[in-house]
Amino acid sequence: MGCMEFFKDFILGFWDYETPKIMVVKNKKLGVIYRAVQLLVLTYFVWYVFISQKAYQDTETRPESSVYTEMRGVATMGDIVRDTTEYVRPPEGGDVISSILRRDVTYNQKLGTCAEHFSVPTANCTSNADCVPGEMDFDGNGVRTGQCVPYYNYTFKTCEIRSWCPIEDYAAVREPPMEEAINFTVFIKNAIHFPKFKVLRINIKPRKPKKLLKCHYHPETNPYCPVFRLGYIAEQAREQFSELCRTGGVIGAFINWKCDFDVDPSECVPTYSFRRMDMKKTPASTGYNYMFAKYYYKDGVEHRSLIRAYGIRLDVIVHGHAGKFSLIPTIINAVTAMTSVGICSMLCDWIMLTFIDKNEVYSGKKFDDVTKDPKPPVMAELTLTSYGSTHSDLSDGVPL
Repeated sequence: MGCMEFFKDFILGFWDYETPKIMVVKNKKLGVIYRAVQLLVLTYFVWYVFISQKAYQDTETRPESSVYTEMRGVATMGDIVRDTTEYVRPPEGGDVISSILRRDVTYNQKLGTCAEHFSVPTANCTSNADCVPGEMDFDGNGVRTGQCVPYYNYTFKTCEIRSWCPIEDYAAVREPPMEEAINFTVFIKNAIHFPKFKVLRINIKPRKPKKLLKCHYHPETNPYCPVFRLGYIAEQAREQFSELCRTGGVIGAFINWKCDFDVDPSECVPTYSFRRMDMKKTPASTGYNYMFAKYYYKDGVEHRSLIRAYGIRLDVIVHGHAGKFSLIPTIINAVTAMTSVGICSMLCDWIMLTFIDKNEVYSGKKFDDVTKDPKPPVMAELTLTSYGSTHSDLSDGVPL
């Protein structure tokens, strides 16, 4: 029975109409809370939404971008002079560029047979029976011949392999780091296009290209000179250059375009920041190195020098955000602001009906139930009696 009454009341109440009722409550505490909440809401929308976030603008956050990089500098290692063709990869430039700071070189390798490195699993042996012909360990350096041979000039033995010999783990020579590389410079040219606003910007001044040969970037004095010293990049990334020379590292170069096209587009100038990208706390992922070889012929036999290079890898990452006044977002956010002011009344109503004394009185005053068919008012019946006459005279329907 109770469920039936509940559903009946719900269905009948669905068609009820609710209209706000204005009631003035003379309560200073409630009034202070009401005005304070109003002030907070208005401050949020005026200062943060409209002034700080510029919600009155139409925005674009996915611009089109191109990056060209070039590294410059000359260094010496003993009597050897190294230029960009020696230490820069790739030579054509792009959004990723690296500079070699230190090398481990294995000279005069040639195809042949030699002993496997003792650190490779199952490479150590005492007889030929310990080495399976044709077996190849993916952590090793070649294919096993089935012979157990002395490990170079040592007394113990390892399995023989067919490979480029001597192997890197045994014969690599560590060269000293190029400390002069701290003064190498990286030129980063970036063009960005905002198709929604049809604006193309570039981070240099096209009319003054000669100044790029001598200038260095400074956010205030030279914002249009995207030429950065490797030492400056390491400093901005909070890294020691000597440590980068030892292990190498990956550094992100972030170009941030935050443009306001309500003013002249020439005022849109990028900012630059640098951050270490590889995880230093994880040994497996820290540092940066890669391998390549230089091939040559000696006495008619092909030889190579195997080089493991350690250095700085620079990843250029471009972010763009542009905005311009538009009527539609202005109207949407203005309506949202005015609607949010209604939260103040809802909050104060809840406080008034829950915590303030006489809340039952306020509740009775705030909510009225007006039925559709009110009862008609009770009419008093009037009877007139005539004295001194035996009949009634009706004039215009009124008994006399």
